[in-house]
Parts: sequence; structure tokens; C-alpha cells
Amino acid sequence: MGLVLTGLVVFVLLCLAVQLVGTALAWSAMIVPPRPDARRDRPGITVIRPVCGLENNLEETLTTTFLADYPEFELIFCAALPDDPAIPLVSRLIAAHPAVPARILVGDDRVSGNPKLNNCVKGWHAARYDLILLADSNVLLPPDCLNRLMAAWTPGTGLVSSPPIGVRPIGFWARLECAFLNTFQARWQLATSRLGNGFAQGKILFWPRDLLTQAGGIEVLGREMAEDVASTKVVRAAGLHVRLPGRFFAQPIGVRSFDAVWSRQVRWARVRRLGFLLYFLPELIAGAAFPTLASLILIASGHPLWVLPALLILWYGAEYLLARVGDWPHKPADIAAWVLRDALLPPLWIASWAGSSFEWRGNIMTTDDIPGDLAEDDPTPSHGA
Repeated sequence: MGLVLTGLVVFVLLCLAVQLVGTALAWSAMIVPPRPDARRDRPGITVIRPVCGLENNLEETLTTTFLADYPEFELIFCAALPDDPAIPLVSRLIAAHPAVPARILVGDDRVSGNPKLNNCVKGWHAARYDLILLADSNVLLPPDCLNRLMAAWTPGTGLVSSPPIGVRPIGFWARLECAFLNTFQARWQLATSRLGNGFAQGKILFWPRDLLTQAGGIEVLGREMAEDVASTKVVRAAGLHVRLPGRFFAQPIGVRSFDAVWSRQVRWARVRRLGFLLYFLPELIAGAAFPTLASLILIASGHPLWVLPALLILWYGAEYLLARVGDWPHKPADIAAWVLRDALLPPLWIASWAGSSFEWRGNIMTTDDIPGDLAEDDPTPSHGA
């Protein structure tokens, strides 16, 4: 029995150490100054934004695309169907910003089972410039966005990417969404990036055209269940690195239901399992659920009562400080959402094994849609795919 209790103590301390070190790495990644060896030139950039329907805050997020403080860029908006309700909105925004070169392309190139990728293909081939930013329609692009992406481009870079930061949640379930996006997924992506092991996230993919051309074209991003997994593997196969900007770009969350948050997290977890299994396995014990259970067992076995509150204060106190530094949601309701998120991580991990398909925007995506794999043993995680 004594050996078991000692093992539980070691387990709790190791989990807490990983939590604190990972959070410290994420914090340092956000405050690190720009590297002097980053690119200083400002070549032209093509920004491609796929649209599909009238999403939450769409006018606001798309308007930010026109406000980039950058010498030379063009905008290409892509819609798959000519009757997409987002097209009139995009047309109105283009008319309101005549000084910005912008156009809408309509059509659906079925190069994969990924509808977003199929929508972007035409924009990729029509791009005027050789640096191309693929940016989801629900992300806010601040005026310094393109400059920040260029500042992250250091020697050995093959791609600059940025996970989303959830902001402006309405209601508790929206805060739960932010809890997954921010102090869990974004935190670990920042931490791994700080260790030189950055990986892609499909919200923001800033590519040099020639890298994808050498890999077989934008179509190769359809070789995985999600384009961010494929992007990471393309970059790794070229012997290059995925870089992340120190501070990520925001996504207004608005209202969410629990069912929507759960289904989205199961989808992302399944993508991570299929794309990077070895890095997905430890997610079962990534939150505070198992250390909390171990602490309760220790208390029941005679250890002092303060063990559990000390664990929780250190665990979530570190997350709170990180959220404050990042200006992420960190009200008391958000802390409650962090606790619930950690309680959901084990069942979420289990649910990710129940099949190899998921639904995205009404499309059922399965492993049958994948024409081939890129370096399946690539040692790169992909949280938040």
C-alpha cells in the first residue's frame, strides 16, 4: 500500500510540474521579442478567405481583412456556390473599400473530401503573389496581422500558422469553448512552439507558394482528415519548421450550446488521433481530473486535507495568470469552465475512438476521403485541428 501511495504522490507532482512548465513556456512564447533574423522585406501577399453562409460576426471579421497595414496585398474571397448568402455581403465590403484590390471567386474544385480546401483551390491558383495567407472567415485579422506573420518568418521556416483565441463568449457554454481553445489548446501550442516544435492550425496558414508546389500543389493538403495535419507533415517532410506568432488572432465566439461544443471537440480530438496518435495518447491525463482523483485518494489514506486545494490553486492559478497575460477571458465563470473542461477531457478522449469519421458543415468526412498519407510517423502534434 505504501508503494501505491508513493506512486500517487509522484504522479500528482509530475502532472503539476508538466502543467506549470507548459504554462510557463506558453507565457514566455507570448512575450518573447521579435527575433533579429526574421524577414525584414515586405513582398506582396495574397489573402484568401473562404466563405460559406452568414456566420457569427461575419461582417466584422471580413471587414478586418481590408484594414491591413501592409504595403502591398490583395484579397480573394472564395465561395463554393453562386447562391451563397455571404456573397452579397462580400460584394458590399469590396465596394466600400475601393482602394484594396479584392475579388470574389465562385466554384467548387473537388480535389479532396475537405470542403474548405476544395473552396480554396481556385483562390490559390489565381493568387497574384507568392506568399499566400489562407485565413478562415471567422477570425479577426488586426491591422498588423501581415506584419506579425512576416516577423515570425525566421530562417528554416516553411509555414507560419496561428490557432484561434476565443473572445467575447456569450453564456457559459461559449466560455467552455474558450476554455478548450485558449488555456488548453493554444497554451500547449505555444509551449511546443517555444521548444521549436510548432505545428499548423487551419485557421491561419501563411504559405510560400513554392513549398506546396514542390510537394504536389495545394491538393496535397487533402491527404489527411484536416488541412492543418497535412500542412504540418508537408513542412516537416521538407526539413522546415512551422512557426507561430507570439500572440494569436482572435475569434469571436458568441453563443454556443453544449452539444455544439462537445461535437466540435470530439471532431478535433478524432482528427488529432488519426493524424498524430503518439501525441494524442497523453491527452487522456492532460487535465486536472486524474491528479485531482489521486489527491482525493491520498487524503482518504491519511494525507493532509490541504493537498487538494494546493493542487487546484497552483494548477488553475497558472492558467489564470496566462489568461491575464494573453488578455483571454478569465472571469470566475471562465475558471469554472476550465474545471469542467478538464472533467470532460477523459470522456472526450474515449469518444474520439468511436469511429474514424466526423461531420463538418453538413459533410461527412471519413478516412475513405484521404487519397494517401504523408509520413505517418512524423513527430508533430496537432491540437485543435
